[in-house]
Amino acid sequence: MDLVDLFKTKKIGDKVVIEGWIRNNRNQKEFGFIDFYDGTTINTLQVVYTKELSNFDEVSHYLVGSSIRISGTLVESNGKQEYELKCENIELLGDCPADYPIQPKRHTMEFLRKEAYLRPRTKTFQAVFKIRSVAAFAIHEYFQSHNYVYVHTPLLTNTDCEGSDQMFKVTTFDLKNVPLNDQKEVDFTKDLFGKNTYITGSGQLHGEAFAMAFKKIYTFGPTFRTENSNTKTHANEFWMIEPEMAFMHLEDLMNVEEEMLKYVVNYVLKNASDEIDFLDKFVSNGLREKLEKLISSDFVRITHHDAIELLLSSGEKWEFAPDYEGDIAKEHERWLTDHFNSPVFIYNWPRDIKAWYMKVNPDGKTVAAVDLEVPGSGELMGGSERETDLSILDEQIKKHGVQKDQIEWYLNLRRFGGVYHSGFGMGFERLIMYLTGIENIRDAIPFPRTPGSCEY
Repeated sequence: MDLVDLFKTKKIGDKVVIEGWIRNNRNQKEFGFIDFYDGTTINTLQVVYTKELSNFDEVSHYLVGSSIRISGTLVESNGKQEYELKCENIELLGDCPADYPIQPKRHTMEFLRKEAYLRPRTKTFQAVFKIRSVAAFAIHEYFQSHNYVYVHTPLLTNTDCEGSDQMFKVTTFDLKNVPLNDQKEVDFTKDLFGKNTYITGSGQLHGEAFAMAFKKIYTFGPTFRTENSNTKTHANEFWMIEPEMAFMHLEDLMNVEEEMLKYVVNYVLKNASDEIDFLDKFVSNGLREKLEKLISSDFVRITHHDAIELLLSSGEKWEFAPDYEGDIAKEHERWLTDHFNSPVFIYNWPRDIKAWYMKVNPDGKTVAAVDLEVPGSGELMGGSERETDLSILDEQIKKHGVQKDQIEWYLNLRRFGGVYHSGFGMGFERLIMYLTGIENIRDAIPFPRTPGSCEY
């Protein structure tokens, strides 16, 4: 049976059969102790075996990492746990050599990244990836329970949402013999799709098409960017949650963002409580308190202009000077969330530094965009009301150098019964970092893809 069920339902005196792996095996002359786990819970079960076993000598030499099947009786424990398993039979299912990399000691995160195929066997990553699983379920449950339709937007696209310079190019050409046209340029008409094709950087534009049919939709899937960045918060492959909602203005959007985030955090606290406690103790002290505080917080809402004004009047010496026409730096994000002691929505951003599809406000200088900053992590979500005025969109497309022929279908969404609508994006790995206290995005995704690293 699964350990997670054993801990929930079994009592002293019950006989059980369990299968899993050895985390540690401490043997003595007359008896031994196996630290046993099976991955269904972060908690382990102590297994006691004695000379009464017919294969005692063999069992005492089972090495860390070996897989085993055990039958026995639950007995009262003399240790911290409620009970332990008195072994009656142990069968080796898969042995493990002495040079197995994951030994019962503290390993550095950098070492474990090099052994990414084995790191799920450590307690830290069992906690992280269990929380990742629970959080993913919570996201689906929130949207499904609020009448959203889950849409699978394409991974291959010729639509430019975030900038084609940030998207991976797709081709079937033999790169040693690429066909050229009369102008000596690559002849994409001879490629599989007959045109420039990319791996998606966002499902937003396709999501908007479905929002115009189903009112409220969300995407949740992998996205890709070519950004050559080696920071702790950037990866070239990551997962995104992108809801799009018709008949919603910016204020409504912020309401959804706050409600959804609180729902997911609360769900994780309830359904991955042991994992949160483990990470609180060994990875990020104060993690549970931080998450519980978010649930009870009223998120602050402040315009970009007022946020800059507050930063300039703070008396702080900034590495990057706050700018009414510029972005907000990490140091500014930290100061604002500390100042308000809560998550902060910053909205109405300068038009020139935001994306072409965002709704231009009546002042003509700002767009109805919003970023959510959370204490300790910075930006977690980014969204906006979408522009519906075709003349303004045309102006923005020219300004940002977007190829209009690629998005004619997108513009038609405004012509064919278009409505005001909004949406946001949240990087799933950023959320996992916030939920677990893990500091590097490489440790929030099973097999990270970052510049110079595409292992396994």
